[in-house]
Amino acid sequence: MKKGIYILILCCFWACSKPEKTEAVVADSKVDSIQALIKIAKKAKELSLEDRKAYLIEAESTANTLTNDTLKLKGLSEVSLIYFQFKDSSNFRRSNARIADLAERAKIPEYSGYSNWDLATFLERYGVMDSAYFNYQKALTHFEQMPIDSTSSSLRARMLYGMGRMQDSYQDYLGAEINVTEAIKIFDDLEDNLRLYNSYSLMGVLAKGLGNSQKSLEAYQIAQDYLNKYDGDNKSKIIWQNRHNIASVYFNEKDYAQAKILFEEIIKNKDSSNKATYEKALGSLAYSILKLDNNVDGAEALLQEAYSVNKERDDHQDLARIHQFYAEVLAAKGDTAKAIEVAKESKAIALETFNNERSLEALKLLTNLDTAHAAAYANEYYALDALINEEERTKRNKFARISFETDQVIEANQALTEETEAWASAVSGLVVFGLTFTVIVALYINNNRLRNRQIQQASNQEIYNLLLSQQGKFEEGRQLEQKRISEELHDGILGEMLGIRLILGGLNGRTDEASIDQRAELIEKLRGVEEEVRTISHELNNSSYEKFHNFIVSLEDMIDDVEKSSGMKCSFSYDKKVPWDRLLGDIKINAYRVIQEALKNCVKHAKSKHVSITFLAIGDDLKLTIADDGVGFDVNRGRKGIGIRNIISRTKKLKGKLDIDSEKGKGTSISILIPTQFVNSNVSESKEPINA
Repeated sequence: MKKGIYILILCCFWACSKPEKTEAVVADSKVDSIQALIKIAKKAKELSLEDRKAYLIEAESTANTLTNDTLKLKGLSEVSLIYFQFKDSSNFRRSNARIADLAERAKIPEYSGYSNWDLATFLERYGVMDSAYFNYQKALTHFEQMPIDSTSSSLRARMLYGMGRMQDSYQDYLGAEINVTEAIKIFDDLEDNLRLYNSYSLMGVLAKGLGNSQKSLEAYQIAQDYLNKYDGDNKSKIIWQNRHNIASVYFNEKDYAQAKILFEEIIKNKDSSNKATYEKALGSLAYSILKLDNNVDGAEALLQEAYSVNKERDDHQDLARIHQFYAEVLAAKGDTAKAIEVAKESKAIALETFNNERSLEALKLLTNLDTAHAAAYANEYYALDALINEEERTKRNKFARISFETDQVIEANQALTEETEAWASAVSGLVVFGLTFTVIVALYINNNRLRNRQIQQASNQEIYNLLLSQQGKFEEGRQLEQKRISEELHDGILGEMLGIRLILGGLNGRTDEASIDQRAELIEKLRGVEEEVRTISHELNNSSYEKFHNFIVSLEDMIDDVEKSSGMKCSFSYDKKVPWDRLLGDIKINAYRVIQEALKNCVKHAKSKHVSITFLAIGDDLKLTIADDGVGFDVNRGRKGIGIRNIISRTKKLKGKLDIDSEKGKGTSISILIPTQFVNSNVSESKEPINA
């Protein structure tokens, strides 16, 4: 009945849709339908598991009809995760393989990475750690192909953390430390306090595995510092987990006094949401007071409570540990037979749950308790220990890790330490000499740089002067030509036209009406031509003086040339109150080259239709802005083109501040803030136009 209601709701949803839809609207509608089906499958706990799977299958079927690969992969990925949560191994493996194939063909590394990540988590759940490591590594490779941002960086770090956990499971502590350290660097940049806590907690486990208890405690303390900055709902649970980790270090070091204090604190602050930690703390406290105070009754009571919690949790994995501790309590009470029986149960449970560490502890305990069979237990212990070591070596080889901490290396390090101490005084002298030599070389290099900078500034000024000289000659030639044309129009054509008009006026004595009208019309037209020629003459003569030889004119001419040759519309505006010609030569030549380089990029790469250049005074600085409507580019990409590098270099020479704002499809804006510097020479800012 309930399933029918859900189907009816979905049918109404489809029926209310418009009959005619664009492709985008259809896709959005399907995505909404997929999300609705997934929500029912995930949260409708009143339905049976089979009914919820039916909705999931329908969501998967709808996702497969999407034409957009990204939307399809997103839907299929969510479906696959729910199969994983349902512990439906066959459907999860099938859907995961489908995602991997589709993402590979569509060349979408994000979802290729998600596919490997989900499979790694699945394999980890079932204890196939080497294959889980392999898939974490493949996911990392795919995520490294994504554009660098906070999301992709976090994904890479999480894969490194996962690889570290897998390596820890096979005691590849050194390899795990390398990967987790790299993950910590990324999480630190992202200020991800929860994952920094997790990473440092794992570093504590790795240090403990390497036998460095002090380093382990330091790692757990750093984890606590990051946990203090975290503000999630599960903070309380994590706090007691970290306390338990610290207490376990003292416990393993047999510092039962310190361990007892911490375990008592954990038990006192019992957290019902964290029963696993509570159960472990009960067992550890029981063992601590047994070894520290020989408090048999107190230890037995705590272990009985631990049994109750374990039964409630139904966790067979931790049961071997409780049995081992209880066997030692029974032995302390003098009930050796019962102790041997419970120790054997601990061993059986450990073997059943593949808990090698607990199996060895149980065999060691049986060797001490069951003296009649001590030799057999000892032989079994050594055989199992050898087998475990061999398996761990094999697994570590799969991670391509080799341990270098051999006795020979340790001896070599000791010899090196002794040699270092013997040569300490000699090295100190060499260091002093090296520092002195470095200072001298640095001063020499700085002097050379200063000299080269001065030479470069002089060269820039000379180049600018040559540029202005060349531009001046061009302007001078153009002005002379304009003046010559003006004089020709005024003195030649205009005079001749005036004579014709006078002659026609003299012939106006004819009295026939047609001649009078025709001559009057001609005279009027000549007068109009005369006025037009006079106007052109004045305009040409004025323009020859309006253009004056200076920095702004050079920029305008260069911009006009680019506009004419490229067909790109260019607009240029500047602050007319600034004495541009009094700017230092370095500023003028570098600003000129920056605009020239930017316009070249607009034509060659940006394919711009319009470019706007503004040069304004902002307080004590000059602000140059070049904005285009081109294709834009990714300003965060690692490698920049030579044009951008040249602009950056020239901005540094001017001690300016450069800001490049660009987005693909939305154009580019380059802004440079330049400290204003003027020379003392008097330069005319403009000339008044000369009227003819």
